[in-house]
Amino acid sequence: MTSESDDAGAPQGPPLRPLSLIEALIPIVFLIGMISLSFFLFGDAGALGPNQIALVVATMVAVMVGRRRGLTLEALGEAAVTSASSGIGAIFILFAVGSLIGTWAMSGTLIAMVYYGLLILSPNYFYLTAAILCAAVALSIGSSWTVVGTIGIGLMGIAANMGLSLEITAGAVISGAYFGDKSSPLSDSANLAAAAAGVDLYQHVRETFITSLVTLPLALAVFWYLGSPGDFDASHKIAAIKSFFHISPVLFVPLLIVVGLAAMKTPPFTTIFIGAVAGGILAVVVAPDRVVNFADAADLSRPLALLKGVWLALASGYKASTGDPAIDQLVSRGGMESMLNTIWLIISALSFGGVVEKVGVLDRLINPIIAAAKSTGALVSTLVGSVVATNIVTADQYIAIVLPARMFKNGFRDRGLAPVTLSRAVGDSGTVTGALIPWNSCGAYMAATLGVATLGYAPFAVFCWTSPLITIAFAWLGLRMPRLDNADRPPQAPVEYH
Repeated sequence: MTSESDDAGAPQGPPLRPLSLIEALIPIVFLIGMISLSFFLFGDAGALGPNQIALVVATMVAVMVGRRRGLTLEALGEAAVTSASSGIGAIFILFAVGSLIGTWAMSGTLIAMVYYGLLILSPNYFYLTAAILCAAVALSIGSSWTVVGTIGIGLMGIAANMGLSLEITAGAVISGAYFGDKSSPLSDSANLAAAAAGVDLYQHVRETFITSLVTLPLALAVFWYLGSPGDFDASHKIAAIKSFFHISPVLFVPLLIVVGLAAMKTPPFTTIFIGAVAGGILAVVVAPDRVVNFADAADLSRPLALLKGVWLALASGYKASTGDPAIDQLVSRGGMESMLNTIWLIISALSFGGVVEKVGVLDRLINPIIAAAKSTGALVSTLVGSVVATNIVTADQYIAIVLPARMFKNGFRDRGLAPVTLSRAVGDSGTVTGALIPWNSCGAYMAATLGVATLGYAPFAVFCWTSPLITIAFAWLGLRMPRLDNADRPPQAPVEYH
């Protein structure tokens, strides 16, 4: 993933000139300035296009820096395309989630979550319950995206009907989801962090679980404190829901299918899209008239009208027309089409990340910092800062895990630190902080799925910003810092704890 190694097998041209610190900073500073200006001019609407333009222009600035260094336009273009291609998996998951939201809205699955949530939950402990529920499910299936795209959507609907803060609710959902994502052996990010550092997966999960057991209670305490005390009468909203939808446990069948497939480690796109199709089939079974009315195709036979209705919900989302504005707003959502702005953002951000990595910006900025870190605490702090910076610059969680882990591997070994110390620090910072960055694929996904701007929920995603601080605190205090018996032994050598 470094710029020079990619061309090792190709004919060698003139040597690349060294990249100065000022040159390395130019694309980063330019991007930060453009994104800040976009937020000032457009506010939350910046994600609907202005931020993407900022990323494209910043990419061109990085290309000019790369050309000055001696890289060809072909090499820089290939880097952008390769990086953008790495996001195809995330893009298809976004499409699947859009479809799932559309069919679940039409079938009544989403409204059933809201209905039972209003019956069971109280504003006094809603945020706390939301975080715990998402944490438990994410720990069992290992996917924050799946949890947010299913249970999270229902919890957002419940919060809206209770008059609770959508920003805090989103923060609670994301905090719980990322606890499971970081600590589950089924998580792809946990597997990647362990592989990048060269450690056993279960050794890595054990160490990250220890830091998570410190971080999660802190987050839960915050959500308990933020609970809204007082009585809440949901009878009117419950009656309104029952007047337009026949609520029964059968409506949870698509959710159970998704959770079951995720538990069996079925690929996320397959899991979520099957859940979307299941929602469409359920709508045809339990509410065929609703599907036909949505299709608005009087000239078609009933089977074709049903097919058209499900097809439309998958593609463009469901648009309710109950006559109750509150109900219509709650269930009019989804469709692949609703994710296009987010996908535009991801492609633009990954292209920028690919170019700056090819130019050597990250190497130039991070390597001197590694050399300057003299203590274990300073080394771990530097690693965490580098991971967060990589998440910001490359807009990709996986790059932010693999690249810093590779760059810091020798530094940790030279200090006598076991590789699991490296993998834990990377997992505690790379996995969770992507959700706090608006143009990162994770942050863009969370905002698009939950309907809350990234900067709106970020202060309340307590687990995500506390987790890196806890791993830094462990390092400075010397808590649970496994070391090699001998610094020269291979990465899988037995470790002792001090």
